[in-house]
Amino acid sequence: MPCRWRGGSCRLLAGAVLLGACGDPASRPEAAPPAPAAPFEREASGAPATTRQRAPRPPAEAPGVLYLGDSLAMENQEVLGRELRRDLQATYTSAPYSGTTPCDYLEGTGERSLVPDADKAAALVRSLRPDFVVLQFWGNAWGYTPCMDGITYDAARGRYLERYAADVRRLAEQIDAAARDRPTRIVWVLQGPDPITPDRVRRVNAVYEERSAAAGDLVADAGRAVSAAGSRYTWTQYLPCTAYERAHPGYCTRPGSDRTALHRDDDYLHFCLAPTTSTPKPCPVRSPGILRIAREITRVVGEAAGAG
Repeated sequence: MPCRWRGGSCRLLAGAVLLGACGDPASRPEAAPPAPAAPFEREASGAPATTRQRAPRPPAEAPGVLYLGDSLAMENQEVLGRELRRDLQATYTSAPYSGTTPCDYLEGTGERSLVPDADKAAALVRSLRPDFVVLQFWGNAWGYTPCMDGITYDAARGRYLERYAADVRRLAEQIDAAARDRPTRIVWVLQGPDPITPDRVRRVNAVYEERSAAAGDLVADAGRAVSAAGSRYTWTQYLPCTAYERAHPGYCTRPGSDRTALHRDDDYLHFCLAPTTSTPKPCPVRSPGILRIAREITRVVGEAAGAG
């Protein structure tokens, strides 16, 4: 099934590639595939979107999946599409933009956003009518994203987290309203360890988990798949190879050992083992961290779709 991806150009900051510090959505995507024709029905409810529990989705063999996010989603998108299509026969669309955070995908942000109006989450939900919207945001912490109004984690942690949680809530509400008569499920992807501000990712993940618990969304703890056993929030560059990685050339990558590399020596935030280019694009090489993340997202979507 067809897949489309969208992206932009990326910049380097202080000699390091920072996940939340890049993005220029100037390049346009290839043409979108046709939207799934047959809608699902959503239970009618007069409850506010902030408290309404989404109705469980009936099993389906071929779910429609929309994938949005920042530079992690940018590099992951082709591998995730491959896994979803192979395992679930999914119809898949990806529209990530490097350097973004949840507020960039909100409608009504205009020029203060790195995402054009046509690619806002609600706009894509209305046009594509997906069964699942997968959201993967590491969380911009340096004030690069204009819609964050200069609020950074280092300068004002409480204010940053309050604003981040509000944007997450608004984004979910806009997606839910756009879905209208079909039970679109949101999948919040939990992030892996952050070597720069270690506690920030833990707090951002808590925002996703709280939102999911309040609204009946789904959580894919992809971050656990790229963390050491028993040490969920301790950053590591290498992990023991999995059975799958040992059986497939190019994944068990640490020479002379049974370990695989998650990050390059010069980039400890992204999981693509190829150098980051000035124009963001899907990762062009086999990268164990990306595969681990994609497989966990696929597992969660598959279980929710009744295929797991």
